[in-house]
Amino acid sequence: MVLNSPTATKEVLNVEDIQKLLPHRYPFALVDRIIDYIPGEKAVGLKNVTFNEPHFQGHFPGRPMMPGVLIVEAMAQVGGIVLIQLPDIDGNLFVFAGIDKVRFRRPVIPGDQLILTAELLCVKRRRFGKMQAKAEVDGQLVAEGELMFSLVD
Repeated sequence: MVLNSPTATKEVLNVEDIQKLLPHRYPFALVDRIIDYIPGEKAVGLKNVTFNEPHFQGHFPGRPMMPGVLIVEAMAQVGGIVLIQLPDIDGNLFVFAGIDKVRFRRPVIPGDQLILTAELLCVKRRRFGKMQAKAEVDGQLVAEGELMFSLVD
């Protein structure tokens, strides 16, 4: 579904659309839907956190919390939606090149709905990208930081 506004294009991508763009599959496909997308600028994704995800079995018994590294990975996958659709990328793969200034503010537990935002800060030589990313639950900041990506040939 595409909704036009005076300032940007709003596009909703379902899980099938996301799988056409990103290589991640279960258990590492961590974005259920893209709910807003401005080409070449930013994307907003949604992740429904459910108790039956494999990491909750051991993280932590009796007090399940989504691991911080998976929250960062989910933010990065939303960033990947922006990067993979830049002109002249031709389906190449971007991988982490660095993670800076990441802070975690509150736990994410089963039943939460993560809203993940990744905004493109810069692209250098069409090979490196830098994003500002954040994750929120119910309007409360869960995590934020800068994510760097490198194009793999």
